[in-house]
Amino acid sequence: MNLSLEEKKAIVCGSTQGIGLAIAEELALLGASCTLIARNEEALKEAVLKLDTQLRQQHNYLVADFSKPDELKKVIAAHVAKSPVHILINNTGGPAAGPITEATEEAFLNTFNQHLICNHILAKAVIPSMKKEGYGRIVNIISTSVKIPLKNLGVSNTIRGAVASWSKTMANELGQFKITVNNILPGFTATQRLTTLIDTMAKKGNTVVDIVEKNMMEEVPMKRFAEASEVAAVAAFLASPAASYVNGVSIPVDGGRTGSI
Repeated sequence: MNLSLEEKKAIVCGSTQGIGLAIAEELALLGASCTLIARNEEALKEAVLKLDTQLRQQHNYLVADFSKPDELKKVIAAHVAKSPVHILINNTGGPAAGPITEATEEAFLNTFNQHLICNHILAKAVIPSMKKEGYGRIVNIISTSVKIPLKNLGVSNTIRGAVASWSKTMANELGQFKITVNNILPGFTATQRLTTLIDTMAKKGNTVVDIVEKNMMEEVPMKRFAEASEVAAVAAFLASPAASYVNGVSIPVDGGRTGSI
């Protein structure tokens, strides 16, 4: 099986921590040169230093705030003008938890911009390069809510579903150019995002974090949370030559929690 990403160039969003950083680390181990994108430059500098360079990979970073799509458009345009792109990992932090009936219109619009619109800006920017190179992998990190909506995540459930439909449409259009578009649907993953959600649930339920964690783990057949590296391993496979005929799918990485086939 050919998993080598030597001489491939990847863009990884939201990559200073959690799943995004884990994916960048895995891609680098397979030989890819990674460009990290996030808004915190100091964190980006530290993240780049964690990436493997034994195969002479050249890693760098771009500073962009996904709450400002026009800014992102300028940053990515400047990058693709001087470098080919073979792999795009769309990964953005989710919105605040809460019931959909309490969500504001602004929350929906802001999240739509940060996720779908920014994904679209990035995809449109890199697709010409992928076509020219004859190799393209777009991997979107979404959520298992694409399959079954999650409790108390009204805004997130709504926007994640839109991103999944956008992705499938892209896959249908781009497959003929040797560009695949797929989604990874992480379940409960041990990241800062999950810690924040658990803290919120504990406060609202007037209980303690340990009880919330235990109850959540009980929902997972494997009785534990995922490590970010376990999600990253699936992303790395989808980015590789070995996954050349995997296109337009949404893959849960959730320990079997999602109640659908």
